[in-house]
Amino acid sequence: MASMKVRIHLFLFFLLTSPLFSHSEVITLNSDTFSDKIKEKDTAWFVKFCVPWCKHCKNLGTLWDDLGKAMEGTDEIEIGEVDCGTDKPVCSKVDIHSYPTFKLFYDGEEVARYRGSRDVDSLKNFVLEEADKAAANAQAQQLDSDREL
Repeated sequence: MASMKVRIHLFLFFLLTSPLFSHSEVITLNSDTFSDKIKEKDTAWFVKFCVPWCKHCKNLGTLWDDLGKAMEGTDEIEIGEVDCGTDKPVCSKVDIHSYPTFKLFYDGEEVARYRGSRDVDSLKNFVLEEADKAAANAQAQQLDSDREL
């Protein structure tokens, strides 16, 4: 009887800690969702573009999920990923030629490409800083167009 309880506890442990039940805030984007998501008003999307066979992408390990968790609860910033192996049209549309590529989009426009260190703090600082710049630029453009009316 005790052996059965241990097996059940081990089963539940592995089940709940498996990647299927990860509570990451990373959103997988594809051909059906990419364009609409990155066009969300007043929202920055920091997107990783990878392919499963790329050793550099594999070497990222859990970095992107860790970033998603670190950014959890941050207003108007979303962390996304695109598999360029299965969604080539998306990657072609945004000019992806090497992997991994990290791009920030704001209101549907590409505003920055990340080329820095591959650690959570560096990525988080980049996305916060660039998202703030993009929001300020969008607000300034809105004020200018309001004045023209």
